Amino acid sequence: MRDDRRPLRDAHEDIADTQKLPDTPQAQSEAYRLAFADRDFLCRDELRPVRLQLELLKPELGLDEHGIKSTVVLFGGARIPRPEERDGARSDTLRDMSKYYDEAREFARVITERSVASGCSENVVVTGGGPGVMEAGNRGAVDAGGKSIGLNIVLPHEQEPNHFVTPELCFNFHYFAIRKMHFLMRAKAIAVFPGGFGTMDETFETLTLIQTGRMERIPFLLFGEDFWREIVNWEALVRAGTISPEDLDLFRFVETAEQALEVIDTWPLEGKRGDIPGR
Repeated sequence: MRDDRRPLRDAHEDIADTQKLPDTPQAQSEAYRLAFADRDFLCRDELRPVRLQLELLKPELGLDEHGIKSTVVLFGGARIPRPEERDGARSDTLRDMSKYYDEAREFARVITERSVASGCSENVVVTGGGPGVMEAGNRGAVDAGGKSIGLNIVLPHEQEPNHFVTPELCFNFHYFAIRKMHFLMRAKAIAVFPGGFGTMDETFETLTLIQTGRMERIPFLLFGEDFWREIVNWEALVRAGTISPEDLDLFRFVETAEQALEVIDTWPLEGKRGDIPGR
């Protein structure tokens, strides 16, 4: 598409013209392809820094174009079933965890009601775009008549975005690191539901950023205190001296969407840490 405000040819025009090249060895040579339209060239190992930059930039521009200024992040397990499908869960524990699907959906719904009041520019729900808790989060946003973001990633065994992500805000990633950056770059609150390795990774990476003063001390909610206390012995970390007692103030346990909203609205911590306790 040509931009008439600029005197130079548009890149799209040149790509279109290269589709009409004569069938000669020179014109059809790989070397003759435009660099930015050459998929094989862009996928070379040497071009990894460029791909990293592109993967950071594409969602950033997309979110800017849709006026999204802040987000509320939902992390949680892909295997947590919908309540109506709980009897088919692979374990009794997962079956009982279907309640968190409902809580994630309700939490996303009430957050999105606030987002809609801002014109869907603030407090936009963002999930990993997949099933389980992620689906529940995007579904809750639909319940409230608002938008939500899905940050999917290509995995060998799956990846289809759930059907509740706003299509124009449904992104796909190759690099886990860049995807994690996009989860946190606009975050104003983090809600973490029970999950597995991926959820743990996201939880502790975010807590580390907050603990070390690399990220603001935004509301950080762990849904399901019994689950989290069984999985992580937080007090043992304090007793061992590997974290400080003050580090336990960086998050709160909640059970319901109502409790989570109250914690967000009364969150006492502001800004980034200066001195790190215990260091």
